[in-house]
Amino acid sequence: MAIASRTATTRWEGDLPSGRGTLGKTSSGVLDDQVVTWGSRTRAPEGKSSPEELIAAAHSSCFAMAFTNRVSEDGVTPSSVEVTAEVTLDEVGGEPTIVSSAISLRARIEGIDEDAFRAAVDDAAAGCPVSRLLAAADITVDAELV
Repeated sequence: MAIASRTATTRWEGDLPSGRGTLGKTSSGVLDDQVVTWGSRTRAPEGKSSPEELIAAAHSSCFAMAFTNRVSEDGVTPSSVEVTAEVTLDEVGGEPTIVSSAISLRARIEGIDEDAFRAAVDDAAAGCPVSRLLAAADITVDAELV
């Protein structure tokens, strides 16, 4: 049985350059009614989100959890952890492709030395479920023309 499963539904209207998508239903409801557009993806966000931003949010929050959990296994509690993920969309073979997610971690932790910190970072990088997804995903598509 799965630990967790969450869903999000996007409704798209119009063509790619001038159309827009709306997240209409998410498991928590917190992202409901968020707008995504091609322009918010490739130019200025203008108050709209993009798949890259959503992936960056997922990756940074997941990495923060994995790192904090790993450090706590050493018996220390961070005062603060700040993780930024920069997800990059680029052209590969003529196709828009998400090519990277660069993690930046800044942590304030009393009672941890540099070696233990580096080990926790490496373990978090290997253990973060979103990192593992981005490294090698089994992607399935259930498509229906209605």
